[in-house]
Amino acid sequence: MFTDVAGFTDLAQSDESAALGMIKELESLAEPVLKAHHGRKVKTMGDGMLVEFPDVLDAVQAAIALQTSLHERNSQPQARPLKLRVGLHIGDVQRKGSDIVGDAVNLASRIEGAAEPGGICLSEQVAVQVRNKLPYRFEPMGPQTLKGIREPVNLFRISLPWASAGLGSAPGGASRIAVLPLANISPDPKDEYFADGLTEELISVLSRVRGLRVIARTSVGQYKSTPKSIRQIGSELGVGAVLEGSVRRSGDRLRITLQLIDVDSEEHRWAETYDRNLNDVFEIQAEVADRTASALRVELVATERDAIRRPTFKSVAAYELYLRGIASFQRAVDEAFVRASVEAAIRWFELAIEKDPTAGAAYAWLGNLLIAAQGESFSSAEVADRIRELVTTAYRLDPQEPEVLTARGNYALQFELDWARAEAEFRSAVAISPSAMSAHAWLGVLLVTLGRYDEAVRELQTAADLDPLFLNVTSWQLRALTLAGRSDDAIRLAESTLSKFPSHRNLHVNLGLILMKVGRRDEARRQAEQTAGAIGGGPLAAFRAELWAQLGEPAEAKELVAQWEAKKLEIYCRPMYIAGLYAVLGEKEKALDLIEWDMEKGERSLWIDIRRTAFDSLRGEPRLRAQLQKIGLPP
Repeated sequence: MFTDVAGFTDLAQSDESAALGMIKELESLAEPVLKAHHGRKVKTMGDGMLVEFPDVLDAVQAAIALQTSLHERNSQPQARPLKLRVGLHIGDVQRKGSDIVGDAVNLASRIEGAAEPGGICLSEQVAVQVRNKLPYRFEPMGPQTLKGIREPVNLFRISLPWASAGLGSAPGGASRIAVLPLANISPDPKDEYFADGLTEELISVLSRVRGLRVIARTSVGQYKSTPKSIRQIGSELGVGAVLEGSVRRSGDRLRITLQLIDVDSEEHRWAETYDRNLNDVFEIQAEVADRTASALRVELVATERDAIRRPTFKSVAAYELYLRGIASFQRAVDEAFVRASVEAAIRWFELAIEKDPTAGAAYAWLGNLLIAAQGESFSSAEVADRIRELVTTAYRLDPQEPEVLTARGNYALQFELDWARAEAEFRSAVAISPSAMSAHAWLGVLLVTLGRYDEAVRELQTAADLDPLFLNVTSWQLRALTLAGRSDDAIRLAESTLSKFPSHRNLHVNLGLILMKVGRRDEARRQAEQTAGAIGGGPLAAFRAELWAQLGEPAEAKELVAQWEAKKLEIYCRPMYIAGLYAVLGEKEKALDLIEWDMEKGERSLWIDIRRTAFDSLRGEPRLRAQLQKIGLPP
C-alpha cells in the first residue's frame, strides 16, 4: 500500500505548521487501523506511507477502514479537509533491512498516483482476489498508462458508500455542481412554490452548459432545510461546488441571494444579491449560469450563451403558474403519483399554457408528467392521445429544449415502440445537455429493453452520478447488472444502497429476486420479510407477491390475481404485472392470453417487463416469441 495526502505541497508552502499538524493527525488515525489489519509501516516519505501486509484482503480492508476514518473526520464542522490517495498492488518484494524494494513496490507507488483524493485504486491482481469477498463495487478504470511502467496496467477503483448512492463513485471535480433548494424568506409562506420552482429552473439552465455536471433535483431536494455542512453535502453528492441561497418575493419585487461555495475549502467562489423586478427573473438565471461557469473555469460557447439567455416564457404570470406546476410535479413524484397530486400538477401546467400558448417547456413538463403517471395513476389508453398532442406541440415550439426531446423519446419508446427514434431523441437530449439525467436514465432503460446490457450499465451509471439518491435509477441498475451477468455487482449495489435506505421496500424486493436467481434462497427470504406493508395493486405489491411465490408461498400472488380478476383492486395495476404472476403460478396459458390481449388492446407494456424473472418460464414459448418479433425485440 502506498498513500499520499492530496494538496499537501500547496498547504505546506502556505502554512507549514498546519501541514505538519495534519501529518501527525494522519499518523494517529492510521496507526490503530494498520495494527488491526496486520499492516507494517515500512517507511514514511513526507506526506506518504509505504505499508506491507501478509494478506491481500487485510490490505484492502485496511484501505477502506482508513478512508472511512478520514471521511468521518472530514465531516466534522470546521475540519480542514484531509484527503488521502491510496494505491494497492500485490507481488514479490526484496528486503533491504527494514525496507522493501522491487517491481511490485514501484507499481504500487504509481497506482497510488492514479487514485482520486479520498479514493482507493488497485491493480487487477488485487481486485480479482478480493472482489467477491467484500460488499463493495470494484469499478474498472480500464488500461492506464503509468509513469515509468512500460505497458498499460488494468486498474480498478473501489466505490465507497459516501461517494455515491449509485454503482460507482462519481468524481467530485470542480465542474460537478449541486444547486441546493433555495430558501423561501418571503413574507407569505405560500410563496414556497416560487423558491422550489426557481431551484428547478436554475438546475435546468446550468445543465445547458456542457462543461458542467449538475446534480438532478431528486437528490438535492433531500437537503432542503438540512443541518448538514456544505462539505458533508458535497461528499455525499460527489460534487466540487454547491450553489445555495434564498428568495424573497414581495409583490412584483424579487430579492434573490446566491453564493457558489467550494466544497473542500467552504470558501465562496462568488456571491451576489439580485434586487430586481419579477420580469427580470430570466435575466437573473442567465447571469447566474454565466458567473458559475466562469468561476468554475468552464468556457461557454456561443450556442450555450444563446440558450441560457433565451426567455422560456413571454408572460411572467404564465411562468409563475409553470413554477407552481413544477413544485406540484415534484410532490407527485414524492407521493408515488397519487392521482390527486398528479391532477393538481396537471391543472397548474394547463393554466400556464392558457396564459402563454407559446411556452414549449410547459407542454413538455405536462407531457412528461403524464408519461410518468401512466401505469401508476392512469392507464396508457387514458393519456396516450393527450401526450402525443403535448409532445408534438412542445417540439414545434422549442425543438432544442432537452426536456422536449426527452418527452419525444419517451413517447416513441412507450407508446409507439419505435426503438430507433427513441434512442435518437434521447441521444439528442444528452448532446445538448450532458446533465439531462432523465434522458440518460431512459436511454439506459431502452438499452436494457434491446438487450444491450453493457451499454445500459454505463448509461444508467451516468444517470446515477447525476442523481445519486434517486432510487428508481438504482432499481434499473440492478436489472441491467443482473442481465449483464454481473449478479454479484448487483447484490453489492443493492446492499450498499439499503445500508443508507434500510426501509426502502422496493429495493428489498429487487434484492430478493436477484438472490433467488443465483440460488441464495435463505437470504432472499430474509429480504422478502423486510417488505411488509406492500399492499394494493401497484408494482411493489406485484413484485412482492412474485418473490413469495418463487419462495414457494403463492398465497399473496393468488389473492392479488383473484382481486384483479374480480376488478376489486383499489390501486391501478398493469395487466403485465398480472401476466407475470400467472407465469410464476404455473398458469402459462393464462399468462400468454393476457400478454396477447395487452399487446393488441391494452398498454402494450411487454417491452418494459419482458426481462423480469417472472417471465422466465415462458421464454421458450412460440406465442411469446411471436409477440417479441412483432415489436422488433430480441428473444
